[in-house]
Amino acid sequence: MSQPLTVTLHILDKEYRVSCPPEERSNLEQAARHLDTTMRDIRNSGKVVGVERIAVMAALNISHDMLTGSHQQTADLSAQQAQISELVKTPGPGAGRPPELTAAPRARGKRADSHRSRRQTSV
Repeated sequence: MSQPLTVTLHILDKEYRVSCPPEERSNLEQAARHLDTTMRDIRNSGKVVGVERIAVMAALNISHDMLTGSHQQTADLSAQQAQISELVKTPGPGAGRPPELTAAPRARGKRADSHRSRRQTSV
């Protein structure tokens, strides 16, 4: 296992040093950028005053988004699994029979065109 590294993050005009595994650095920086953006949006709205209150509101908003998104993903997954189960239970038309091979339909007019071209060359 690799040694943890210290990453410097900037959140709402403050600097934080956080230790993390090297392979998680990108995710940590992305999370910090998201938190910084969320906190700045709350501060700029003017409705919440104080860094601590802004941080709590940001945490609540991010948690709500995460929970709402995970509930929606769970619902979507359940719906997809139900559709798959239904498709597996219900055989489609022609199930159990070998597929029929059919010849491709011949293009109309092609034969007539070749016949005309022979006439033109013989004149």
